[in-house]
Amino acid sequence: MPLPGNRTMSAPEWAMLLGISVLWGGSIFFTSVALSALPPFTLVLLRVGLAALILNAVMPLLSLRMPRAARVWAAFLGIGLLNNVVPFCLIVWGQTHIASGLAAILNATTPLFTVVAAHVFTSDERMTDNRLVGVLIGLGGVAVMVGPAVLAGLGTDLLAQVAVLGAALSYAFAGLFGRRFRRMGVPPLATATGQVTASAFMLLPLVLVADRPWTLPLPGASVSGAVFGIAALSTALAYVLYFRILATAGATNLLLVTFLIPVSAILLGGMVMDERLALQHCIYMALIGCGLAAINGRLWAFSQQQRRIPPKMYRGWDI
Repeated sequence: MPLPGNRTMSAPEWAMLLGISVLWGGSIFFTSVALSALPPFTLVLLRVGLAALILNAVMPLLSLRMPRAARVWAAFLGIGLLNNVVPFCLIVWGQTHIASGLAAILNATTPLFTVVAAHVFTSDERMTDNRLVGVLIGLGGVAVMVGPAVLAGLGTDLLAQVAVLGAALSYAFAGLFGRRFRRMGVPPLATATGQVTASAFMLLPLVLVADRPWTLPLPGASVSGAVFGIAALSTALAYVLYFRILATAGATNLLLVTFLIPVSAILLGGMVMDERLALQHCIYMALIGCGLAAINGRLWAFSQQQRRIPPKMYRGWDI
């Protein structure tokens, strides 16, 4: 079954990508509430564990069955490790040592890693000029948003910075690894269900050792609501859309969502929490728009086509 290759995304695919960015941007608010009462690793386990319960309950309602083949479940373990367990743990640990702004810059290298990795390891998602230019513009937008002062932290806490970069690299390889589910004939809902289920089983021993959750007090209503929100919306629903886009548009297009998440978070902060938009936020969103337009390829192709058209010569009286 052929994979999408270097093509522009359709309007429904862009809509789904924006939907993921809103769901993952909103997870910032859920997480801030939940972390007031829960340790990070316990929250991660609750996030993927509850999402697994929700998706496993939805599957039979839609007359779908989970695959039973060992090779498919081995792939679920692989995507769960690359897309959840490794990056979640690295980011949680890294952000305890470096500023969140610097972590945002480092995490925003995911599309750049994806472009390079896809060029090296695939034959149908090759690097193009417009993709590289678009990713670099997007990285510039992230740097503008967090401000130059954050860059002063570069060089200190090197191990934590490497950890966040490792998470970005893991996300990139997860996008490439996840392409195999389309070839296996596994539908996106089953892929999302298998990923979070495998992730929950892998995270459980870590949480039992590190957090000893049985010693924690029962969370209140607001924390419980935040946990449910991050599990049902920011994980279960978001990953169904994630694997749907991956199956049709490819890893390089999919992981552009890394640039869109801060945009969604900024806009949600303005609408929900009455936060003011600063000038650098507006510049960031403008740069992200330019970067996505370049990566999408339509404007780039139009400009290249215009260059190939010879200029029309007019006589003095031809207006």
